[in-house]
Amino acid sequence: MSVRPDTAAHPESAAHTDSLTDTETRTAASATFLTSLENRRVPRLGGFSVTLLRLELLRKLRNRRTLIFTMIMPAVFYLIFGLTNKGEMLGSTDAALYISVSLATYGAMIATTTGGAQVAIERALGWSRQLALTPLHPAAYILIKVIVSMALGAVSVIVVFVLAAVTGVHAPLGTLIASGLLVILASGVFAAFGVMLGYLLPAENAIQVASMVLGILSLIGGLFVPLEIWPDTLQTIARFTPAYGVGEIARAPLGGGYDHWAIVSVIVWLGIFVAGSAWALRRDTARV
Repeated sequence: MSVRPDTAAHPESAAHTDSLTDTETRTAASATFLTSLENRRVPRLGGFSVTLLRLELLRKLRNRRTLIFTMIMPAVFYLIFGLTNKGEMLGSTDAALYISVSLATYGAMIATTTGGAQVAIERALGWSRQLALTPLHPAAYILIKVIVSMALGAVSVIVVFVLAAVTGVHAPLGTLIASGLLVILASGVFAAFGVMLGYLLPAENAIQVASMVLGILSLIGGLFVPLEIWPDTLQTIARFTPAYGVGEIARAPLGGGYDHWAIVSVIVWLGIFVAGSAWALRRDTARV
């Protein structure tokens, strides 16, 4: 076997040459991969798909904490606050019915917010970084989170309304359907709120902070007690909170009128939270 003179005389030079070749090969491969990422076709609807939506929903339903927040808490609150006011009236509305809608709204808010805030856990596991390597657009990802969280909110609404009917609190079916649909649609603002918190806070704090903030907003916004018991200044502040807007819209089918400002409030807060979620997602994945 023959050996090249220069290689035999200088083995260190040959090893150095092989090392440079390997480095150049890896660099070229990385450049090719990055070029392929830039040139890949953007999927239709930014990557939104029914399959991804279904998988996300199934994953949420397997989470025991999610089921507790969605089904048990609203039911317990109704038994504590709703039944104790059975037979009384708030203006022209049955007090128990009024409270059941308010607590169904609170349950939907809890379900949607905690469902969205669970992205903090995904961040801790590195899932957000993985998504950043795919063509999935941040807006499509946030939309999927919002829809799934609203579906969980629908479960909460159904639980409270069924429990109210079983305990003797009745209302026309059309009223309940209209109120339930309004609760689900309006609670989407809190799904976006949860996603935003999930990207801004660490996993060990996101859901706890979200629950605390929701409790305060619900108390001030008139979901736990009538807004009229608060001082005038606090009532004015309450009208600018998202909880007030969602509650007013949800109780509109019960009669007695509602504050039209609530619609403006919910739309504005939804825009703020969606924009905040998109910004937080881009900031979180910018380091990939």
